[in-house]
Amino acid sequence: MNGSITLTPAYGRDYRSAADAKADFDAQKDFVVADFLSPWCGRYATKAELAKDYVEVRIRYAKLTKVTVVKLKVAA
Repeated sequence: MNGSITLTPAYGRDYRSAADAKADFDAQKDFVVADFLSPWCGRYATKAELAKDYVEVRIRYAKLTKVTVVKLKVAA
């Protein structure tokens, strides 16, 4: 299991607040993996798919100028 991964909103979406970004992530909306160290890089992914392999995600928002961290599960 990997530690964390960075995501950006998909389909031209953007968010003004971390709460809005987290709400869409929790609602299983698509995000784009923007982490060149990940085999997922460039792919669309949802919370359910990422929760299998990652402990947390970093979501970039506000035109990619801000970041919020979402915990997916407790690291073992």
